[in-house]
This record gives sequence, structure tokens and C-alpha cells, in this order.
Amino acid sequence: MFDKSHIDEAIAWRHDLHRHPELGFEEHRTSEIISGLLSGWGWRVHRGLAGTGVVAQMGQGAPVIGLRADIDALPIAEATGLAYASTTPGKMHACGHDGHTAMLLLAARQIAQEGVGTGTVTLIFQPAEENDGGARVMIEDGLFRKFPMDQVFGIHNWPGLAPGRFVARDDKMMAAFAVFEIEVTGRGGHGAMPEQSDGVIAAVTAMAGALQEIPARALSPLEPGVVSVTQIHSGSAWNVCPDRALLRGTTRWFDAAAGDIIEDRLSRIARSFAEAQGCSARVDYQRRYPATINTAPQAALAREVAAAMGLDTTPVPPSMAAEDFAFMLGEVPGAYLWLGAGRAGENPGLHSAKFDFNDQVLPDGAEFWVRLVRRCLGA
Repeated sequence: MFDKSHIDEAIAWRHDLHRHPELGFEEHRTSEIISGLLSGWGWRVHRGLAGTGVVAQMGQGAPVIGLRADIDALPIAEATGLAYASTTPGKMHACGHDGHTAMLLLAARQIAQEGVGTGTVTLIFQPAEENDGGARVMIEDGLFRKFPMDQVFGIHNWPGLAPGRFVARDDKMMAAFAVFEIEVTGRGGHGAMPEQSDGVIAAVTAMAGALQEIPARALSPLEPGVVSVTQIHSGSAWNVCPDRALLRGTTRWFDAAAGDIIEDRLSRIARSFAEAQGCSARVDYQRRYPATINTAPQAALAREVAAAMGLDTTPVPPSMAAEDFAFMLGEVPGAYLWLGAGRAGENPGLHSAKFDFNDQVLPDGAEFWVRLVRRCLGA
């Protein structure tokens, strides 16, 4: 479908973005590059949603299809040793958003070259997917009010699947998630005289185990749920019983009722375990992203397009990871899609310091976008 020179250019864009990663809401250089390329191909470019977001349109009237790529990097020190490795200390594209951006740009170039049939293509280059909810901010800034869409799609590279695989589930794709922090406080004292202090350490260590049992004891075995304690911080000396401890972690679920049960049980366990040791607990529980739930007609459409390319669309189970594209699917029918991007041999996962997007699958992702537009708009 694509000239080899265009594929090579897209890979070069990807490598350039990889060298210059930018964190959420800081993607100024990235947005400038995206906007410049799109403008040069004749797209109507709009900037400013969520600060660094870019929206571009081609065509007129209905129907309107939205295609989304995330553009932000992560606060991870890169350890790939690549010639195009990050030049910014402590920041890297460890989730493949550089590849998502290059895929959509390659598709945008082809769509502009072919022209749009009946309707409008809306490209969404979204900032701050990683934990900051850039999709929600774009919506709050008027994404769907200013640029109404009939359906919206997003793709994520998936290193757990081989190239040639493509997943578009009819319903659950990725989980909802929250983060929590529990601060336990009590009397500190000498390590040799624990009876004169409160059991801050005893409380958080017992609490950590009990919290992670919530899904097994409070949810049906048929209902997915996760509670992971990922940090415990307390104390600074070997002979001092501390007066404070922090415990942090994340929770995941699909069903709203399960999410409510997890939050309620977590708060009750934290306070009761602290009280049992003569301490008190402060619980800060923040829900971040809802579950990513596809609408069946759009998922079926995506599978049909992918199958016509020769991709294997055999379904796989959903993931307990989370994705802020869920906010867009809460507003407009659509589907979130996984494109197999695994490597032979060492195959670092997403968010690994050794992860690098697999350039082999960049043309497949771009071709899917072009074919989807043709299917929806008759280009």
C-alpha cells in the first residue's frame, strides 16, 4: 500500500520522536512536528486541546470517524543502547506511543494522497495518556463538542502478541483503575521497648497481605479484580520504632459494583488493622480511569478490516492494565484495538527500560487505519 520511501520516512519520524521523549502535557516539540507534517499534507489542523493535543480533519460532513494516537512518553531511564535512544535523562518512549504517532502520520499522508470519500476523518493526537488522563482533559476542553464524531478508534501495540495478530473484543478490553495511599500513624519509640510505642510496622505489614486478599474473599471467583500493594515506606534507623508508615498501591476491576466493593473493603481493612495496633489510618483512594469497553458493532468492523489484510483476529482475554481511551468510549461508540508487536528472542514488555516499538508492524498499523477509513467513508 505504501511507497517504501514513505515507510522509511515514517520509521525515521518514529526514531526522532524516540530520541526526544516528552512527558504528559509537555509534548510541545512532538505536537509541533505532528502539526507541521499534517498541515503540509492539507489537513485542517487545530491545536490547544489539553494544551499539547492536536486534532486534524479532512473531508466534510457526515459520517465522521475519529482515529486516535497517544503521544506522551514515560519517566523511565532508557536502557536499550539503541543508536536512537532517548537523549533526555530519565525519560523514554517505553510504551510505543512514538510508534502509534508514526503509524497515524503514515496513514494521514496516504489518506491525504487518496482523498476522503463521503464524510470526515478526524485525527486525534492525544497527550498525557500515562496516568494523567489526557483523553479526559481533551473531552473537557470540548473535543467531541467542537469535533463531533460518529465513532472513534484507538490502537495500541501489544508485545505479548506476535506480529500478524490483531485483537478487537466486543466488550471488555482493559480494566478500570485506582491508586491508593494509606498513612498509618502512632507513637514511635525505642526499638528495645516496643511496649512504649504503637505497632505502626505491624499494622502495615499485616494490612498489606489482607488488602491483596480482597479480590479472593470479597468478589465472586468469576469477577476479575486486583489489589496490588506496590510501596511500603517507614523508618530510618535500626533501633527506632517509627511513628509513621506509608503504604501505596493500585486496584483494578471491570464491573462498577466490584470497584465499589474493593474501595469499601480497602478502607475498612486499613482502619481496622491500624486500630488493632493502637494506630490511626488515613486513606486516600483516587479512581483514575474507567474500564475500556468496546461497542460490538465497531469491534466487529475493526476485525473485518483486519481480517481483509490477512491479520489473525482470534480473540484473547482482556487485560487488567488500564487505558484512558476509555473516556472517549464513554462518549462515542468505538473500539480499542491491539496490534501484535512481539519480537523473536528477548521481547521486553511495555514500560520496560529496554522496550522499543517494533518497526516491523508500523506499516500494518497504518494500513489498518487507511483501510478503516476507506470502509467507513468509501474513499
